[in-house]
Amino acid sequence: MRKILLHYIDSFSGLSKEVWWLALITLINRAGAMVIPFLSLYLSDNLDFSKEQIGWVMTSFGLGSFFGAWLGGKLSDKIGYYKVILGSLILTGIAFLTVQFFSSFWSICISFFVLIAIADTARPAFFVALSAYSKPENKTRSLTFIRLAINLGFSAGPALGGLIIASIGYSGLFWVDGITCIIAGIVMIQTLNPKKTKELDKEVIVDNPVPAYRDGVYVLFLIALGLFGFIFVQYFSTVPLYYKEIHQLSEESIGLLLALNGALIFLLEMPLIAYLEKTKISQIGSVIYGFILTGISFGLFLISPWAGILVIGMIIATLGEMVAFPFGNAFALDRSKKGRQGAYMGLYAMSFSVAHIFGHNSGMQLIANFGYTNSWLFMAGIAALGTILLFIVKHKLTREKPINQYH
Repeated sequence: MRKILLHYIDSFSGLSKEVWWLALITLINRAGAMVIPFLSLYLSDNLDFSKEQIGWVMTSFGLGSFFGAWLGGKLSDKIGYYKVILGSLILTGIAFLTVQFFSSFWSICISFFVLIAIADTARPAFFVALSAYSKPENKTRSLTFIRLAINLGFSAGPALGGLIIASIGYSGLFWVDGITCIIAGIVMIQTLNPKKTKELDKEVIVDNPVPAYRDGVYVLFLIALGLFGFIFVQYFSTVPLYYKEIHQLSEESIGLLLALNGALIFLLEMPLIAYLEKTKISQIGSVIYGFILTGISFGLFLISPWAGILVIGMIIATLGEMVAFPFGNAFALDRSKKGRQGAYMGLYAMSFSVAHIFGHNSGMQLIANFGYTNSWLFMAGIAALGTILLFIVKHKLTREKPINQYH
């Protein structure tokens, strides 16, 4: 046990003070992110929306995310990551406090589009900030550390969110989300003011930058990652409904099951990534393994009506997430040095926004028209397609001259 504990602690060594502050800001922000995991239930139970309507709200969510990621990439290159992140946190807090007062279908669609657009403006900026605050050799672990903070927040958020819903109702989620966003902004002002911070890896201005959308290998990688996002977002929309409608789980139980995801990441991801970095598995190879595991998690839903399979499925999906996301992020950051970092990371964030646009809605339409069984078969098929695309990316990278760290 002592050896395991020392290995766990050692996996955090070498990270800069700024990365630790960025992680704290992320933790505060995400601990309050209770609305999103319960959004489909909120729309269904509190506002009596149909599955088709919920799907369209989720599409508005995705469109807002797509626009916000594009705008965040542009603004990061123009005014800098600090101003973008700070503005996003404060305005997102105000938006969360406001959106709870809308209840009609169209007002919900529009308000969530605006809310998520503001929130996701910060996503490319966070990547650029993390790159600036990390030494090159620590980037993957720094990314993993931020993900740990995100998932620790998500671990506490759904569990606490279920209790808030049971005690004071869904409106409490919006108040907590809004206040925590504003608190995160205040902490950022106090700790990461550009006059007080030190950049360890300043962005190199490339003389002839490659536009992100013209980097064919990168675009193909993002298409594959978008497919991964397509199936992964089901865990925040159709899967909670599956838990409730098929397995009759309560909101508290659903919250605890979702919290298992964050708890596993908190305990295992940093040492797992530190170990994988010492192996010969490439960044793309790790993403492939993560994709396969996540696809398997949907296949498990078809095996047995036993409720325990839900826990096993969540564990396997979490392992897939732990392997795929950090190395996918690291690959994108490495590749971004061919052009403008903000634009590259904006495109990276947009690939997940596309997943939100089509993933939630398609999932809702699939279960409404074809049932859960066919929907899970479809998700497994998407996982297989994405895996094939990543193998093509891996092959193309080995043919790039000179052969580089991406393969």
